[in-house]
Amino acid sequence: MISYRLKSARTKAKLTQEKLGVMAGIDESTARSRVSQYENGTYSPNFDTMCHFARVLNVPECYFYIIDDKFAEKVLALYHASKA
Repeated sequence: MISYRLKSARTKAKLTQEKLGVMAGIDESTARSRVSQYENGTYSPNFDTMCHFARVLNVPECYFYIIDDKFAEKVLALYHASKA
């Protein structure tokens, strides 16, 4: 997972770490710290958790795994265009 993309998508969605975690199904008592650890690259969430984050943040799951930043942004634009 490309950790800085999680933070970027979360801040664009105007969500706190705790709110994102809770909306993605993480227990409220650990949501903030777990999302923080994912964003900092300390830990990497499993694919199922990333799918929950993607749903909440309205981004495709692959966005968090594409290495090339420019390509990731093109995929994100295509994803949003297909939803319009």
